[in-house]
Amino acid sequence: QVQLVESGGGLVQPGGSLNLSCAASGIIMSIYAMGWYRQAPGKQRELVALFTSGGTTDYADSVKGRFTLSRENAKKTVYLQMNSLKFEDTAVYYCNADLNPFVGRRGVYWGQGTQVTVSS
Repeated sequence: QVQLVESGGGLVQPGGSLNLSCAASGIIMSIYAMGWYRQAPGKQRELVALFTSGGTTDYADSVKGRFTLSRENAKKTVYLQMNSLKFEDTAVYYCNADLNPFVGRRGVYWGQGTQVTVSS
């Protein structure tokens, strides 16, 4: 069974940094896209950063220049380095992957979410 396991959330002061990681577990044939979304209270879930199936890396305008998405393909893991954090970055961050498991069909998978709180 495929799971996306997230870690690295927490409480940080404005201007601080956090690094989130997401590892895909299970037998996976291919990963087509993988990255992070977030959802703040009372708001819709939005894209933060994503390695797309087309080979690009997409970032939300609000995080460009502050957040960096990276990956280790052999570990099926993506990382989100978040610098210069702002109050408005407070949200639950969800890992997302479009992948093809060994058992079952290609589909979009979500992690359980990790809380990031920016507060003084």
